[in-house]
Amino acid sequence: MPETSPSPRLPLSIACLRSRAKVLFPGIAVSLIVAATAQFLAEHYATPAMLMALLLGIAVSFLGEEGRTVPGVAFSARTLLRLGVALLGVRVSMMVLAGLGVPLIFLTAGGVVATIFFGLWVARFFGQEWRFALLTAGSVAICGASAAMAIAAILPRDKSSEQRLIFTVMGVTVLSTIAMILYPILAGSLQFDHIQAGVFLGGTIHDVAQVVGAGFSISEETGDTATLVKLIRVSMLAPVVLVASLFIRARIETPAEGRQPPLLPGFVIGFIALAALNSLALIPHVVADFLSACSRWLLLIAIAAVGMKSNLKQVLSVGGAAIGLLVTETVFIAGLILLGILLLT
Repeated sequence: MPETSPSPRLPLSIACLRSRAKVLFPGIAVSLIVAATAQFLAEHYATPAMLMALLLGIAVSFLGEEGRTVPGVAFSARTLLRLGVALLGVRVSMMVLAGLGVPLIFLTAGGVVATIFFGLWVARFFGQEWRFALLTAGSVAICGASAAMAIAAILPRDKSSEQRLIFTVMGVTVLSTIAMILYPILAGSLQFDHIQAGVFLGGTIHDVAQVVGAGFSISEETGDTATLVKLIRVSMLAPVVLVASLFIRARIETPAEGRQPPLLPGFVIGFIALAALNSLALIPHVVADFLSACSRWLLLIAIAAVGMKSNLKQVLSVGGAAIGLLVTETVFIAGLILLGILLLT
């Protein structure tokens, strides 16, 4: 029998991967440089890294519009974003969260759900459609910029998708920074103990970094409690995205090619899997810390890429009504959690 020639598929696949990597590398490298610069500025000037990455990305937005960097920037803004959200699951541990107590857990989770429904309801009074309402309310209710990027990944895309995302990330980051300064002062004036203050800060401030900063500015105990409460909100990301996916599938007509968006996106499955493994203590602390750091960097790179794909004039054209909606949602969750604390503690 004649000898069978070796299959050409493997060399061909490797060649395709190399070709693909060569195409993507310039854009990914530029996104990484912008993210690293943002991190450097954040560490030396006490500014939110996400906001710096977004602003720097906007400043070099021409890199996302034409030239060799375009494919890699698009890859970073979409694929690396989803991978970063999936890795957020290592921050969630149900065993640790259970130590907070059932009433406060229900208050925090209820605040997330109520804020999203409130945002969807009140958006009509600001002249905003449901896409923008879901994006802003979800980011305010869950975990700021990270939630905004996760929700944006499942929303039907149109010509304003990038602008809505950039506005939301910028808005929640600025509001989180303001809250990080004002909320500890408010907690002190209300004479909250470390549990009450931690629940208030962790249940209302949008971004994780600002929650940590606000909590530990009061005391170590407050910081620990605030971080735990914030993790409850982060753990709500997967169920919110699942329900939102069902909502979108029911609301949006089947595309012309007959394909529906997936019921549960792959990055959400990854988030749930990592959260489950971490809750069962199957992920070593060293590995969990490493994956958490990877998640943060991937999201930083992704938001830099999103900035590079943006048009600043279109972002600013969102208008005062959009700002009013975001502020209203922020005030709503703060008032709701504050009322809950006064009634439950």
